[in-house]
Amino acid sequence: MSQSPAIRAAILTVSDTAAQDASADKSGPTINTILIEQGIECRQLKIVPDDELRIREAVKGWCEAEGEDERVDLVITTGGTGLGVRDRTPEAISPLIERHASGLVHLLISSSLTHTAYAALARPVAGTVKNTLVITLPGSVKAVRENLEALLNGGVLSHAVELIRGGSGKKVHAELASGGPSLSTSTQPEKSQGHHSHTHGHDHHHHHHGGSGHNVPRPRTMMAQDPSADVSARQRVSPYPLVSVEDALEMIMQELDPLTAATLKVNSQLRGCVLAEDVHSPSNVPPTPTSNVDGYALRASFTPGIYDVITTHCTELPASNSIYRVNTGGAVPAGADAVIMVEDTRVHSVVSHPHPHSSSSSSTGIQGEEKQVETLAMVDVGENVRQPGSDVRKGDLVLEKGTVLRSAGGEIGTLAFVGRTEVRVYPKPVVAVLSTGNELRDLKDTDGVGTIWDTNRPSLSAALQGMGYQVIDLGIVPDDLDSHVHALRKGLEAADLVLTTGGTSMGTSDLLKPAIELELDGTIHFGRLNAKPGKPTTFATIPTPGGRNSRTPIFALPGNPASALVMFYVFVVPALRRLNGFGLERCRLPRIPVQIQSPMRLDPRPQFHRVTVRVEDGVFKAYSTGGQRSSRVASLAGANALVGLPGYVKGGPEKMKAGEAVDAILIAELET
Repeated sequence: MSQSPAIRAAILTVSDTAAQDASADKSGPTINTILIEQGIECRQLKIVPDDELRIREAVKGWCEAEGEDERVDLVITTGGTGLGVRDRTPEAISPLIERHASGLVHLLISSSLTHTAYAALARPVAGTVKNTLVITLPGSVKAVRENLEALLNGGVLSHAVELIRGGSGKKVHAELASGGPSLSTSTQPEKSQGHHSHTHGHDHHHHHHGGSGHNVPRPRTMMAQDPSADVSARQRVSPYPLVSVEDALEMIMQELDPLTAATLKVNSQLRGCVLAEDVHSPSNVPPTPTSNVDGYALRASFTPGIYDVITTHCTELPASNSIYRVNTGGAVPAGADAVIMVEDTRVHSVVSHPHPHSSSSSSTGIQGEEKQVETLAMVDVGENVRQPGSDVRKGDLVLEKGTVLRSAGGEIGTLAFVGRTEVRVYPKPVVAVLSTGNELRDLKDTDGVGTIWDTNRPSLSAALQGMGYQVIDLGIVPDDLDSHVHALRKGLEAADLVLTTGGTSMGTSDLLKPAIELELDGTIHFGRLNAKPGKPTTFATIPTPGGRNSRTPIFALPGNPASALVMFYVFVVPALRRLNGFGLERCRLPRIPVQIQSPMRLDPRPQFHRVTVRVEDGVFKAYSTGGQRSSRVASLAGANALVGLPGYVKGGPEKMKAGEAVDAILIAELET
């Protein structure tokens, strides 16, 4: 029987030390040597620091690669699987896993425990990401050798890869039927024979996922309280752990990918989109010699004198006594090698074309089109002529993938300049917005029964539309679970991101978390923040198979207006930029150092103080907008920045003093 191609592997070393000095990496080369000895082709070796995002990006890139040269069957990581503070490999890999291989995890731990009791502290992860097997190993060379011995013994690793490739595993099954598998460590899998199901516990069918490549997640939290339970039986304190702002932002970036790229017409509607391709000029610009000025194309050898003027289109200058009238940007005909400016000429004679309704005349008192012109100066070869390709040559890179097509017009103008009529971009996400609460009243509803005007939908919609996003208004949702689920489903069907306000705390009418977890099968990634304002801010993803995307993010912001807007700028804007195709490093709004102009009291929670930043004497000065109560939306009127104040530490200063420097997030234009 013919054999399939050799297993193709990628090795990732996770280590802060090795990321700075590759010579410190001993485990990665050890894995490489062992795999090569077993006939496994090692295509990629990489080192990253102990950073969840960097780890996940590397593994995800290998598993989702489409090119034959980049595709791998096996990814092995080494390092970061213990209980140390910086050990984050399991947290980085677990969200990617589509089918967990718990048996492999048990094999790794049980085999390691035969060598040391400390193996009980290891946290290995194993499973498939698309059609790639991913296994995490410890960082020590000794542990790596022991784990690989367990994986290779009896052909466990090769059999796993064969099944993932779609093979039948007939050889192994025959060995099992005859009394047990061979202890051979051969890693060459059988040729794929298609999909089959077997009685000894293997499931050989692939799982396919659409959209951005994420697997449809199952709820990891399931902490929402049951709205149908008696009030006395409900939780009084939120079960969701407090998450720092930085950790929350990292979770958002880890969970979201850019929307699927689309080919769109080049017009003003592209503003705000992000290029999903490198743009190369399809031709020279200009395509032919053109004039830089209004004047006459001629030969540089012409001496000052009187010449016949050609005013109709011509491709070649016909005679030595003729010159060709040309406007700025017009083509210079063959035979002409320079252009003389109109200011260096004067009309000698005209062809009279009197118009019955016109009495206009030239400054010379002669009507009609110029017949002959006197040149008054000499010009050099090439003077006032733009040569073909002098602006852009055919094939030149004019805009890079990832470029934001801003509303200032320069990028869209560049696309038009090189003649691109269509371009591939990451589209702007569509956002569905709703408010929750029986107490709310719509501004359009003059006869409503609510006692509080709904501030959040108008303010958030204005901010979104000002950024160029399409908004779907889902209105005010009353405080019952069915209404919440119905509204959320409408948003999930029509939008790329759902944005809600209210209903995120612990009251009996706070129903968003139960709707997400219990009714929509969603995953709440964080449900409380260590921040002021915005403590109950919630971020979740909901599976939407067959919809616009494979899953849809939802942000449930607090109901207090100032809290909602602050959290919108801190979290929702970066999420929208990520969906929009912005690079990870550009998703957050810009931060600048500012000098506060009044004392600012510190809270036990880090807080965002609304300020107006002005540039005065070359210094960014931040002026408080007044009372910072979370319900006081007026604190954002005129605010163009959010000063990030640290949390109060017992024994430390109780406030920031006027004149101290602190970072601020810009949310609008600076004042001068």
